[in-house]
Amino acid sequence: MKIAVIGQSLFGQEVYKELRKDGHTIVGVFTIPDKDGKADPLATEAEKDGVPVFKFPRWRVKSQAIPEVVSQYRDMGAELNVLPFCSQFIPMEVIDHPKHGSIIYHPSLLPRHRGASAINWTLIHGDKKAGFTVFWADDGLDTGPILLQKECDVEPNDTVNTIYKRFLFPEGVKGTIDWNQSAEALHNWIRGNDKVPGAWAEVDGRKVTFYGSILVDNGTTASGQPLEISGASRPGIVTKAGLVLFGNDDKALLVKNLQFDGKMIAAAQYFRSGSSAAVELTEEEKTFAEQMRAVWKSILSNVSQIEDSTDFFKSGAASMDVVRLVEEVKLRASSCQLQNEDVYMNTTFQDFIQMCVRKLRGEDDEEELVVDYVEKTINNMTIKIPHQLFINGEFVDAEGGKTYKTINPTDGTAICDVSLAQISDVDKAVAAAKEAFEEGEWGKMNPRDRGRLIYKLADLMEQHQEELATIEAIDSGAVYTLALKTHVGMSIQTFRYFAGWCDKIQGSTIPINQARPNRNLTFTKKEPIGVCAIVIPWNYPLMMLAWKTAACLGAGNTVVLKPAQVTPLTALKFAELAARAGLPKGVLNILPGSGALVGQRLSDHPDVRKLGFTGSTEIGKHIMKSCAVSNVKKVSLELGGKSPLIIFSDCDLDKAVRMGMSSVFFNKGENCIAAGRLFVEDTIHDQFVKKVVEEVKKMKIGDPLDRSTDHGPQNHKAHLDKLVEYCQTGVKEGATLVYGGKQVQRPGFFFEPTVFTDVQDHMYIAKEESFGPVMIISNDVDDVLRRANATEYGLASGVFTRDISKALYVSERLDAGTVFVNTYNKTDVAAPFGGFKQSGFGKDLGQDALNEYLKTKAVTIEY
Repeated sequence: MKIAVIGQSLFGQEVYKELRKDGHTIVGVFTIPDKDGKADPLATEAEKDGVPVFKFPRWRVKSQAIPEVVSQYRDMGAELNVLPFCSQFIPMEVIDHPKHGSIIYHPSLLPRHRGASAINWTLIHGDKKAGFTVFWADDGLDTGPILLQKECDVEPNDTVNTIYKRFLFPEGVKGTIDWNQSAEALHNWIRGNDKVPGAWAEVDGRKVTFYGSILVDNGTTASGQPLEISGASRPGIVTKAGLVLFGNDDKALLVKNLQFDGKMIAAAQYFRSGSSAAVELTEEEKTFAEQMRAVWKSILSNVSQIEDSTDFFKSGAASMDVVRLVEEVKLRASSCQLQNEDVYMNTTFQDFIQMCVRKLRGEDDEEELVVDYVEKTINNMTIKIPHQLFINGEFVDAEGGKTYKTINPTDGTAICDVSLAQISDVDKAVAAAKEAFEEGEWGKMNPRDRGRLIYKLADLMEQHQEELATIEAIDSGAVYTLALKTHVGMSIQTFRYFAGWCDKIQGSTIPINQARPNRNLTFTKKEPIGVCAIVIPWNYPLMMLAWKTAACLGAGNTVVLKPAQVTPLTALKFAELAARAGLPKGVLNILPGSGALVGQRLSDHPDVRKLGFTGSTEIGKHIMKSCAVSNVKKVSLELGGKSPLIIFSDCDLDKAVRMGMSSVFFNKGENCIAAGRLFVEDTIHDQFVKKVVEEVKKMKIGDPLDRSTDHGPQNHKAHLDKLVEYCQTGVKEGATLVYGGKQVQRPGFFFEPTVFTDVQDHMYIAKEESFGPVMIISNDVDDVLRRANATEYGLASGVFTRDISKALYVSERLDAGTVFVNTYNKTDVAAPFGGFKQSGFGKDLGQDALNEYLKTKAVTIEY
């Protein structure tokens, strides 16, 4: 920190010495002129160190700042003014100039006594307590936000001199922590002194400065290694999250970073600092090191040669130089994603290079992710499946160790035990997400850096795509080839797409009526919402996660996600990859569990500000009500559908058959936009049905990991039973069952692809969604638009015709969020997806999806 010291006396001298001892650069000392040829002690000390000293007789004339004096002061480039004891009037042009402002020492407990004689008035009024105040200066007389106050008893025979010598001088010089305070007071003192001048204490016989304090609720249960701190009533605890400290009220605070011996480290690594051996550089790494040496030389132009021991900050680097250095590294090694904090923690050239090389090798000092895998050798590979909750960057057991079994629908056997989240787990996850958004690096991260992290996550998903597809196949029954292309492939594309949006989120400037004779400027800002809950279904476990989470993270939010209870495994594998990609702790949290417990708590939680849901209309209505009652959460809902597909006689029949089958049987019918009812013009109806049945009979039903399988098992037993009942209802109502309609007699949850025709408008199967491989055909198109729209759903629709005028006319009048013309299931990451009416509202994918996770702020300025 570049500091200007403005003051005088022995007290000023001692403060000056402490600031230099803490590693700060004193750019100038401004003190009083010599008296009787003798310099002030502060001036003497500074001159001895070669620090520029200015001895202005005055700063102002007739209440106006002297321009020449102010100019000389500004030339010093101070980032903070420290006024330890100052008898001169300092103009506001000087007080407000540094980016960190000015802090002043005052020998009284403000606001009891103000002015230069405050200590005298302490005795004149017979106060029982004396003390001092350190505060941020403003334009009042000894006013401004208070940083610190300390007090002492006034003894019966005290004088100004004795109080000064006994307490005000020695205690005022110190920046040390008074441990006899509440946790909140300790937190305020540390954050108030963060960076300047730094709150410190004696630890292991050396001075340790504390940075980055937050209050925590569960400090008493913190686990870690105890750390004795001089003066503290009880030891601190070095935990995975940082250093937990305790106030005299037994409440706790968490310190993120520590500085000692001229180096800053993550508090969590206190006992490991200095323990790692230097890595030996490869030839390629040596080339990178020399490139960085040249970069350091270009930044530190005043240094003749960059040695391994050269200290970046002691050589004159400032905060802007840190930003430049981080960007220079990215240009030369894009996989080395540094944060500004990495530079502050590795200040010498040697430490800096070692840190960069470890990051490039994936061996940096980040705490190792511990994963208790379930390993299975299957599909010609060994897959490693996490099975615990993922909260605040760690895989952890649910409260009480509760678990449940997730089932492989191919044979009905258990894959593994999965942790079952409880309400307390939801609260922990939301708290972690809130802290990550409000206090963590994610909320402060440059949008472009955020995009790089999301893109890196997509790259990791691509590296693990076969493993992800295999897990998806055994957990949801998806055919492996489809899982590889769509479930996983589109998920990767989605994260890459929204990674590109991170630095392109912007508002607009709006012309408004002017407030004459003044003028106005109005602009909008798009800001992240905060903690977002995401609840997804079981039909596309990974892809539904991607559609919502990618937009949510791209907008800058943090996430608590509940996968479907029956298909949690790819979400947990995704959590592992996100952690390995470098997403900060708390940004992503995954909670397998029941909707009634986990989903309900997320809907009700007061710290969740947005909930995105894909699932049934019935549950969507319940969620919407809970979100409204709790705290009026923003909600987006993608719900049920009964999508009409209209096939006119002038269509390309072979293509209509092929795409019509895909519209129903794609992903074994477990597809929210599946064509729930086909209207086929009667002149081609019989031919269409015949061709469909011929193709259906060719479909191979079997193991989803078999590359020749066309049709895998339904997702779970309860869904299979509903499909059987659905088809039985259709038969009872008089619809013609052309093919299928039964459970396949083999282990697992297999159901035959099914074709019904002669379906009338009043029938149950004409109105209700099957969410399975059931084709519902009506053999006429009379009054087709009214009939197609005569449903409370409006998710998707389709039309097949060679007549472009007819296609446009029908597409304009179909009341659905998506209309496919001469194709079906053609979704893309850039095209918005979402429904009308009771199919929900809000969009996934495309630019529109970002707005679901952003809020708009309007700012109006008068000038």
